[in-house]
Amino acid sequence: MAGGRPRTFDADASLDRAVDVFWQQGYEGTTISELTAAMGVNKPSLYAVFGTKEELFQQVVRRYAERELAYFGDALEQPTALEVVRDYLDRNAAALTRSDRPRGCLSIQGGLSANPANSTVTQFLASSRLAGEHALAARLTQARNDGDLPADSDPAALARFVMVFSEGQAVHAAAGATHQELQQSADIALKAFELALTPAS
Repeated sequence: MAGGRPRTFDADASLDRAVDVFWQQGYEGTTISELTAAMGVNKPSLYAVFGTKEELFQQVVRRYAERELAYFGDALEQPTALEVVRDYLDRNAAALTRSDRPRGCLSIQGGLSANPANSTVTQFLASSRLAGEHALAARLTQARNDGDLPADSDPAALARFVMVFSEGQAVHAAAGATHQELQQSADIALKAFELALTPAS
């Protein structure tokens, strides 16, 4: 039996363009018409290839994490806990203020709040952010087991501190904070992290 009409667009390139639209406008602020115009596809093709708007958004967030947040995985490979956090915070400050990308972070701008009908979107984003926090906590647990962190340190609390801070940085970046300003804040946060590693006297 003959197959369907061959696809006439690059799905990956279209997905990348959808990343930009959702990143700039958030989930609720983005319409299907804006997506089809940016992605270069018609509505039937969008639904056939990417599914519903929510399913497309989930694909967008995963692609964003793979391409735009790859530096987070690189940071986890640093040899010490302090270097992990320093590398992440430094590169995060730079990524949030790139001139060639929307400011801030898709996982923050995408939908911190939403109509109750779209609560699954905010839950998906929260789960995505929590996965990063758990990955950092696991790396810090490894550091504690290796003797790189004090035995009485709390990897989960330390990871939560770092991620809460970085998410706040994203909010400020979206509001216009410069790379220099975010870097100054990151330097202070790193000192606070280092101080938290000092054994109690």
